[in-house]
Amino acid sequence: MKNTRTLAMAQLALFSAIIVILTFTPFVGYIPLGITRATIIHIPVIIGSILLGPKKGAFLGFVFGLTSLLNNTINPTITSFTFTPFYAGGNLWSLVVCFVPRILVGVVPYFVYLGVKKLTHRETLPLMLSGLAGSMTNTVLVMGMIWLFFGNAYAQAKEVPVATLYQVILGVVGVNGVLEAIVAAILTAAVTGALLRFLRGRTGKTV
Repeated sequence: MKNTRTLAMAQLALFSAIIVILTFTPFVGYIPLGITRATIIHIPVIIGSILLGPKKGAFLGFVFGLTSLLNNTINPTITSFTFTPFYAGGNLWSLVVCFVPRILVGVVPYFVYLGVKKLTHRETLPLMLSGLAGSMTNTVLVMGMIWLFFGNAYAQAKEVPVATLYQVILGVVGVNGVLEAIVAAILTAAVTGALLRFLRGRTGKTV
């Protein structure tokens, strides 16, 4: 039991360290795109969800949210108020936007993987769909909550009419979100597939 707990703590520490490194390594975890930033930080959260389960995945999602809060506080863009209450224009809803979608990124992929795995004996499709679902969970919920809680302020920051904000949000989801989801699907399948084969080779059991 003690060894199991030690292993679990080591696994969480490893994935958490990867998230932190991606967050604070310039131009790696967050890729600048004008006044916004694309991210790949959700990918270790997705992989951790599949390998470690939804509870540990949710914890990794919390770490993702915490690093996002810190990054938007100390290295802000003009829309950072949507992620941190410590930047001008931010409030408690910023914490909801920052944490809730990221925690769910650590939960959704696990259940997508289990559900799709029941329909096919192949590994690649369940892993790719899990990566896709985890990434879109992040994008859709973040952008949806920004529209719901910060619509007027976000439109002003983006310098677009409030009446067209819905189309702008859909554009971000359709362009940035889809690109991030494709990258997440490919990397999740490649990395998680390799890790699963390694673990099965060591234990001789199905992981």
